[in-house]
Amino acid sequence: MKQILVIGAGRSSSSLIKYLLENAQANNYMLTVGDLSQEFAQKKIQNHPKGKAILFDIDNKELRNSCIKAADVVISMLPAALHTKVAKCCLKHKKHLLTASYISDDLKKMDEEVKEAGLIFMNEIGLDPGIDHMSSMKIIDRIKQQEHQIVLFESFCGGLVAPESDTNLWNYKFTWNPRNVVVAGQGGVAKFIQEGKYKYIPYNRLFRRTEFIEFEGYGKFEVYANRDSLKYKDIYKLDDILTLYRGTIRRVGYSRAWDMFVQLGMTDDSYVLDDSEHLSNRDFVNLFLPFHPTDSVEIKLRHQLKIDQDDVMWEKLEELDLFNPKKIIGVPNATPAKLLEAILNEKWKLDENDKDMVVMYHKIGYKTTEGFKQIDSKLVVLGENQTYTSMAKTVGLPVAIAAVKILNGEINTPGVQLPIAKEVYEPILNELESYGIIFTEHEVTYEGYNEKENV
Repeated sequence: MKQILVIGAGRSSSSLIKYLLENAQANNYMLTVGDLSQEFAQKKIQNHPKGKAILFDIDNKELRNSCIKAADVVISMLPAALHTKVAKCCLKHKKHLLTASYISDDLKKMDEEVKEAGLIFMNEIGLDPGIDHMSSMKIIDRIKQQEHQIVLFESFCGGLVAPESDTNLWNYKFTWNPRNVVVAGQGGVAKFIQEGKYKYIPYNRLFRRTEFIEFEGYGKFEVYANRDSLKYKDIYKLDDILTLYRGTIRRVGYSRAWDMFVQLGMTDDSYVLDDSEHLSNRDFVNLFLPFHPTDSVEIKLRHQLKIDQDDVMWEKLEELDLFNPKKIIGVPNATPAKLLEAILNEKWKLDENDKDMVVMYHKIGYKTTEGFKQIDSKLVVLGENQTYTSMAKTVGLPVAIAAVKILNGEINTPGVQLPIAKEVYEPILNELESYGIIFTEHEVTYEGYNEKENV
């Protein structure tokens, strides 16, 4: 009997594991789930006859080799930095590999060896990256088959709290890795193309350069630019593109408020704060403010950020209990970003009955003999509960579906790859629809369209 090994039983793995267990009998395989906590893995298996939970430590070389050697397909749900260890072991034992993470340079270097071994190392097969690739390529390939010229591509995605659970002034709660939210946009500038001109946004201005979008029934949202949109020109083969922009979706007002943390320096992850384990929330804020013999922390902060006392931005800061001198954060050897994450994690965690929401929006414009046309493709997925969240569903299901299709030989092109080939995206998107992951498309024709002057 064939074997699928899932490494990592974290919050994004619930729907992945559920799908694999439900389809194990029909596809004649056993599922093994390995995690540093065997008990945690067992909770995901729930004594299913086709599942087994094991203790798995990626740093245990002997264990790593024996577990991967016994599998036919390996799914790594570990942090991205650990995929290389898994990949090298999969290559050694000639096992297929899937991850939901961006392809690293280390994995790219394995491409020829992976192809020679007849293996599939499928990466970026989660939500974003993942569903964004597949849904975009479905439209792009269709337009290209009609021999039209694509000149505009914009793609946005966000993990948010569902409307009925939206209970704070920030209109935001953590639905995935909090650390990734805190350090978003760092490590470079946002790069994109707008009307034929290259544009760059440095990190210190990123959250003040936003645009607005709307989802019918869900209202208005804002988008800030992702770090590097330019690489998608080659990935999607958009040779004649004039506008190429990818961004992250938040509720309106979030970015302006988040920019306060950026300007203060609270999101910096490059240095460790002295005596961080003894700092209170108020102490933490005061670290980034000038000394004054009489002014309070509140007065100094309002002066530095130019915030009026009746501004909603001030209310958002107060809601986080930032000025509490008795609240000790309690994180040793912490960077500013880690302390901010600890504060926010307490205030923005999902409550027991909260639900999350995933939203995605593509704008794809192209020239035809009839004029300029634009396809707007939108996705909204609501979570069921704390275990089967929309994030777990949209990250885990594409991985699981692809794994079964690779196991059965339905996806068979070898190499280190993304899910941008029709043999990959078409069957996966079709099956995702049966799970409520459905895009709605709307096409608009602008007759007599003329290209705008480059700005």
